[in-house]
Amino acid sequence: MGGCSSQSCHSCFFEYQTERMIVVKSKVVGSVFRLIQFLIIFYVIGYVCVVQKSYQETDSVISSVTTKVKGTGFTNTSDLGARVWDVADYNIPPQGESSFFVLTNMIVTPNQTQSTCPELPNQSTICMSDSDCLEGSNDVRGNGIQTGLCMNYSETVKTCEVLSWCPLEIDINLPEHALLVAAEDFTVLIKNSVTYPKFNFHKRNILPDVNSSYLKQCEFNRKTDPDCPIFRLKDMVSEAEEDFQTMAIRGGVLGIIIDWSCDLDWPEHYCGPKYSFRRLDNKIPENNVAPGYNFRFAKYYKTTDGRETRTLIKAYGIRFDVIVFGTVNAVCNWFLLTCTKRRDYYSKHKFTYLDNIDDNAGEPVSY
Repeated sequence: MGGCSSQSCHSCFFEYQTERMIVVKSKVVGSVFRLIQFLIIFYVIGYVCVVQKSYQETDSVISSVTTKVKGTGFTNTSDLGARVWDVADYNIPPQGESSFFVLTNMIVTPNQTQSTCPELPNQSTICMSDSDCLEGSNDVRGNGIQTGLCMNYSETVKTCEVLSWCPLEIDINLPEHALLVAAEDFTVLIKNSVTYPKFNFHKRNILPDVNSSYLKQCEFNRKTDPDCPIFRLKDMVSEAEEDFQTMAIRGGVLGIIIDWSCDLDWPEHYCGPKYSFRRLDNKIPENNVAPGYNFRFAKYYKTTDGRETRTLIKAYGIRFDVIVFGTVNAVCNWFLLTCTKRRDYYSKHKFTYLDNIDDNAGEPVSY
């Protein structure tokens, strides 16, 4: 192909150039060419379509979770005496969104009142005289406001007096065995609704044919009853390869993982939740500082003379976090626009065509 000189630019402007194709009859070159074609086809069909399923569209799940725990237990301790525990006692807070807590062990400090008492001994609170204590001082790691007095904590140790809820909590005497051993037999009902908005797909983990009588007697079992949304706490902890009674001593965090990954190329009843369980908090022996899970809460009372008192509870237990994830796949527009009976109708509303005849109309023409 020749170029255009400056004298013939006008004529070159109206020329059209095309490529010339030469067919080479060679077994070697032809074999290489066909091999490359085969590899491309194998990649597209085998990897892109079969493995990656790139012909499908995907959407991410939107989920809501509610839980309800049931079960009763019995304890008999010196601090609390003999008592029965129901869900209002051990499920704190009563209802949780995507998580719930079950109390299994505790340190109880009863009959606390607003008064003065010696601070717990440590490097910053041990004193020899009043001059070692600063009135009004407030240590964020302490238990109250110093009064400026040095008091006997024991026969051999003096500490600075504080204004606080007295007597102070001593949280080093954690029971060696879980207090609420019956908690392993408690159950939780998990209600989970999911939506894939792109495909207007909605589903619950409670199947449409489930009725109230079934829910009153079923319990999740991976082999015999995999559709039941009621789970025994011990079974979930065991599936996470943990021992419930060991975990219940200091508490921990357990993940209830619900996978809603579905392929909508198949009928809807094939799309269902897949449950798995995993411990989420750190239990590595080499890094066991502040192990487990705990928090404090108090129950307040009024004495007969109108004085406020409280029982402080340092609660240890297992927090269950419900984690929902998933993606849904469906055949993409190619199938919709080529293989369905109403492909022309779908094409009319999906694409807008521009016609040069209607350029001056100012609006595109749809078909």
